[in-house]
Amino acid sequence: MKKSFRLVISLLLASLMLASTVFAAEAPQNVLIGVSKIVAHPALDAVVKGMQDELAAAKINATYDVQNANGDINAAASIANKFKSEKVTVAVGVATPTAQALVNTLKGSTPIVFTAVTDPVKAGLVASLKKGDKNVTGVSDMTPVKEQIELLMKIKKIKKLGHIYTSSEENAVVLAGIVKQVCKEKGIEFIETTVSKSAEVKQATQAIINRVDALYISTDNTVVSAMSAVAAVAMKAKKPIMSADPSSAENYPVLAAWGFDYYKMGRTTGKVVIQILKGKKPEQIPTQFMTKASDVDLLINLDVAKKLGLTVPADVLKSANKVVSNGKMTKK
Repeated sequence: MKKSFRLVISLLLASLMLASTVFAAEAPQNVLIGVSKIVAHPALDAVVKGMQDELAAAKINATYDVQNANGDINAAASIANKFKSEKVTVAVGVATPTAQALVNTLKGSTPIVFTAVTDPVKAGLVASLKKGDKNVTGVSDMTPVKEQIELLMKIKKIKKLGHIYTSSEENAVVLAGIVKQVCKEKGIEFIETTVSKSAEVKQATQAIINRVDALYISTDNTVVSAMSAVAAVAMKAKKPIMSADPSSAENYPVLAAWGFDYYKMGRTTGKVVIQILKGKKPEQIPTQFMTKASDVDLLINLDVAKKLGLTVPADVLKSANKVVSNGKMTKK
């Protein structure tokens, strides 16, 4: 009887230990997530919100230290050092410069997830898109530049296209090269100007606005954070803007914006973080891409088109899932 009782107790204890192990693997608790954003603007804010919502949906009790570098590379480095001293469970770099700062400081000691990074290989974050590096993986937002410019050309004839980008932001430089190549293929004159901080964006826009037929704005975080200034200058000169960031375009007079739903990108980022919290090594996780049709938004602003004397073709309007008309935005 005593032997049977001891056997039952032993089996119960073993079951409890196994259940505890499985629970820990399925739902890690009390974790500290360090989040470093290069700047604050609607798209990057949406990434952070999406990631937090994904972890909350997985019932992970996470504490967040969300930091904004305000476009300052030195501040990004300081944030990385802060996360190192705090011994965060996972560090998330939102945009290329902050992700690079995290990798430079934390790569050997802390799992790092980059997100909203255009080209993680050229940025030196991973050696290959097919797998992560030691302690580093994440989500790319490589944008369809050629298709965006072709869409703009359906609405307005373009001979000269203006492009403003940040010379110190790796993703912006990569995209500028792609824009230049697309313009060459399309027989469009490419007119560029660069900035180093958001305070320079308005003046840079004013410097080229009378020399171009339209502006193309990529997922350049510094420029997007100053979209209000770009839009004000462009509207005054009656020049349309094609943007790669629908999130910020909801708030400013941008003719068209075609790009990713950054909230959904945040949810994808959250899924990567959860995999790591459950024990998967970052090097086992390849760079994630937003490939579903539902991941992409196309916004058309008919109010801006009317003010600029432009007509949006019916097929373009039909393909848009966000339309601004009479001051109101309709989502399809």
